[in-house]
Amino acid sequence: MEEFKRYGLYVVPQGALFDAASAWLGWDSTTGQAALHPDVAGLPEPVEILTATPRKYGFHGTIKPPFVLAEGQSIDALHDAATDFCAKQTSVAIPALTVRRLGGFIAIVPSDPSQALGALAAATVETLDVFRAPPLETELAKRRKAGLSDRQEALLRQWGYPYVMEEFRFHLTLTGRTKHADIVRGALAAHFAPILPSPFLVDSLALMGEDASGRFHLIQRYTLSG
Repeated sequence: MEEFKRYGLYVVPQGALFDAASAWLGWDSTTGQAALHPDVAGLPEPVEILTATPRKYGFHGTIKPPFVLAEGQSIDALHDAATDFCAKQTSVAIPALTVRRLGGFIAIVPSDPSQALGALAAATVETLDVFRAPPLETELAKRRKAGLSDRQEALLRQWGYPYVMEEFRFHLTLTGRTKHADIVRGALAAHFAPILPSPFLVDSLALMGEDASGRFHLIQRYTLSG
């Protein structure tokens, strides 16, 4: 397998939602190709600006946050471990999705929190953590700029990321931070409403890799077949 700078385990939807969201972001992580932005009515800012931050990741929901491969580990070993792990996990059905404002950015999220999805994310983080190299101090400092709680600081030190375990909130990011979040949320809610699946089935996890330019690519999709 190709070597990348960082790896992560994501929920990467398939079908109409993925196609529409990839076009919105301008990047299809499954093909490694740029996508043509759609015309969305009612936006107060150009789509290129709204999507500049999340574009490189493609349309995804983070399960195990991106990490540098630990010394002595290999992508082949990570692939084997992810294959074994996902073969023991069951799929998770989310009854409904909604477009919501999260602080200053917009994302598609479950209408109600899913304990099953939270448990899947926690198990993924813990099981595959042996493959994660410790973060550099510069990366830790970057995370701390957000103003972490004591618990988030403890999670950052233990798992390399502050928003895991009970701090995990599943979201499929659509924009970076914007001063017009409420207006953008309304426009995107109308745009995506016809294609939000109900229920939304999480039946696979995707191993993603970050290339030298910072763009993420699909490496392998694993069915949750437990």
